[in-house]
Amino acid sequence: MSSALRSVVSSAMRAATRPSTTAWKSLKPPHIHSALPFASRLFSDKIRVTFVEADGAKKEVTAAIGETFLEIAHNNDIELEGACGGELACSTCHCVFEPAVYATLPPITEEEEDMLDMAWGLTDTSRLGCQIKATPEMDGITVTIPDGSNNML
Repeated sequence: MSSALRSVVSSAMRAATRPSTTAWKSLKPPHIHSALPFASRLFSDKIRVTFVEADGAKKEVTAAIGETFLEIAHNNDIELEGACGGELACSTCHCVFEPAVYATLPPITEEEEDMLDMAWGLTDTSRLGCQIKATPEMDGITVTIPDGSNNML
């Protein structure tokens, strides 16, 4: 076979085995979108939190990982008193967490329990906002602020 003929045959073979441009366009990217929200929470330093204020108004805010819920509320102009400034000396930063979220919170200390005993509108899922820090797993949670507080200071 001459070199010219060999070149033509070789070119024809490559063209026959190469996928067409339209074939490449019909390929879809792998389905990774379902993992993106989870992955973004793990690598983000911010989360979204919805506060339900005492009057029923809902406000979604962005919070930094590691902030307490008292700090998150104050940084976003949400009415959560915190009369003692987060020193665990009152119950005015009382928050109510969803049961599924409450189950994942750090254990309550005896000091926090003592302060919560004085909280207005205490529930089974109540905690003090000054004692709970935002974590990546909390992205998208809802926290309710009870109507009223007992300010003993």
